[in-house]
Amino acid sequence: MSKKTTLIAVGGGEMAESKQALDEILGYLKKRSDPRIAIMTVATNEGGAASVKYNNLFRRIGIKHVDVVDIEQRGDAFDTNSLKKVGNADALFFTGGDQLNITSLLGGTPLHELIQERFKEGVLIAGVSAGAAMMSSSMIISGESDAPPKVGGVEIAPGMNMIESTVIDSHFSQRGRHGRLLTAVAHYPQVLGLGIDERTAIIFRNGEFAVVGEGVVTVFDGRHIRHTDLPYRKDDETVGLFGVCIHVLPDGYRYNMKTREPIAPTLTKMAGVDAEV
Repeated sequence: MSKKTTLIAVGGGEMAESKQALDEILGYLKKRSDPRIAIMTVATNEGGAASVKYNNLFRRIGIKHVDVVDIEQRGDAFDTNSLKKVGNADALFFTGGDQLNITSLLGGTPLHELIQERFKEGVLIAGVSAGAAMMSSSMIISGESDAPPKVGGVEIAPGMNMIESTVIDSHFSQRGRHGRLLTAVAHYPQVLGLGIDERTAIIFRNGEFAVVGEGVVTVFDGRHIRHTDLPYRKDDETVGLFGVCIHVLPDGYRYNMKTREPIAPTLTKMAGVDAEV
C-alpha cells in the first residue's frame, strides 16, 4: 500500500450523521484542484436511489463534481464510461448493500484492475457498511447476530484486500456481532478482527488507523490464542477460545497495525464526575 493511500471505513448508519468521516473526505478533496468523487453503487440492488442520495449528500457538503458508477451486472465493469469516471476520480465512495456483490461483480475485471491501480496511486477510498467490510482481506458475507461464537456462525470469503490481514464487521455493537467476528477470528487467528459501530469510522493511512465518531471500534487479536476447540466441534456447537486480546477504541484513539498496539490520546479527568457510592 502506498504511503499516500487513505482509506475510510464507516461502520454503518446514515452517512450524513458520520460528520467526522465526511469532514475527512471533504478535507482530502479540498487539497485537489477541481476535485471529483465517484459513487460506487455496486453493493446495492437499489442503485438509482443510492445515486440520488449520495449525489445530494456530497454536493451539499461542497463537492461540485460527483459521478456515479453503477455496476448492476458484471459486464458493466468492462464499460469504458465507468472506467473513465474511476480514472478521473480523486476519491471513490462505496455504498452499503451486500459486500459479496462488490467482489463477485468486480473481481478480475478491468474496473477492478483500475481501482487497484488508483489505490496504489493514493486515491482516497471510502465506504459505509458493505463498502467498509469489502476492504478487508477475509470478508464476512453472512453470519448470525446476537449469537455466541459457534461452528457455522459465519461465512467468509476473500475481500478486496485493501487493509491487509484483517476481517471487518460493520453495525457492530448495534447488531450484537461480537460472536460472529470472534468466530471469524477463530477460523483465521492470524488476521485482525475489526468491529466498527454505526456512525463510527476508521481513518487508515500509513500502517495506522484513527477512530472517529460516536461509537467504538472493537479489535480482536487472535495471534496469542492458546486454546481453541473449533476443529473438534460439530456444526452449530459453541466454540471455546483462550487468549483472545480485545481492545475497545473510542473516538480519538489510534491503532498501529504493524505493531498491533493501541494508542490512547492524552486524557484528563472530567470535572464533576465524582460521586458518592
